[in-house]
Amino acid sequence: MAEFDPAHRERAQAVYRRLEEVYGIPEWREPLEAMDELVSTILSQNTNDRNRDLAFYALRKVLPTWEQVRDAPSETVIEAIRPAGLGNQKGPRIQEVLRAITAERGNLDLSFLKAYSDADALAWLMRFKGVGPKTAAIVLQFALGKAAFPVDTHVYRVSGRIGLRPDKISVEDAHPYLSQAFDPHQYGPGHLNLIRLGREICHARKPECPICPVQALCKFNLGE
Repeated sequence: MAEFDPAHRERAQAVYRRLEEVYGIPEWREPLEAMDELVSTILSQNTNDRNRDLAFYALRKVLPTWEQVRDAPSETVIEAIRPAGLGNQKGPRIQEVLRAITAERGNLDLSFLKAYSDADALAWLMRFKGVGPKTAAIVLQFALGKAAFPVDTHVYRVSGRIGLRPDKISVEDAHPYLSQAFDPHQYGPGHLNLIRLGREICHARKPECPICPVQALCKFNLGE
């Protein structure tokens, strides 16, 4: 991973304060148990929040427990999560993760991770195929109260455009890098406010720079 540049932290802190002034301290959507959050986040890949939630609650209606999801015919799971898209990939992936965790722990309760260090909890979750750094970080930050900074598509794009990280750093390496730019108590709000900025203003193709609350801090706007 690239050596950390303190200038990125200075800018990140200024951006965090400005977004807090404009957006406030955001709250995560309805809190979920860790296993629920894990499955929900897998469903969220390559889709929007609405379709993710439709698929998640449809799955829970058809198969009310994760043990039932784990043991069900794959076709049943695929059909239930169809609103999220890519059901043929996500269904088997979810079932494989559930089976692997059961083989490892004997159950599907992830609350034991609360006793782990942040780094050990992250490493444990990422041992399972289909659980990348973003998925693991969301589960840790929002379901288990652990310090982890999730980097999704919006956060990766916006953090690069504003100038909070090196241009060439990978998405995977952006997680630990940006974790150094923010304080642990800022991880959740910072993640959510950067997503909001990316969705509402800092669009991929046509960013609305004139109305951006952080334009005075932005590398892209400053022509750096």
